Amino acid sequence: MEEKELTYKAAMNELESIIAAMESENCEIDKLAEYTARATTLLKFCKESLFKTNAEVENCLEELKKLV
Repeated sequence: MEEKELTYKAAMNELESIIAAMESENCEIDKLAEYTARATTLLKFCKESLFKTNAEVENCLEELKKLV
């Protein structure tokens, strides 16, 4: 999945899949580093998305305060 097309929901779904794979009794040790790297990338994306959304909501609230 390209990062440009990634959504918060898709990232969370992929993270859940990675966690399930890592917790599985059939988890391949050789894939742990790959899983961890991808999970780190997804977590960074989610964190940035949350901070961006928070800033946008705060800006909207400030605009609303000006109207009252």
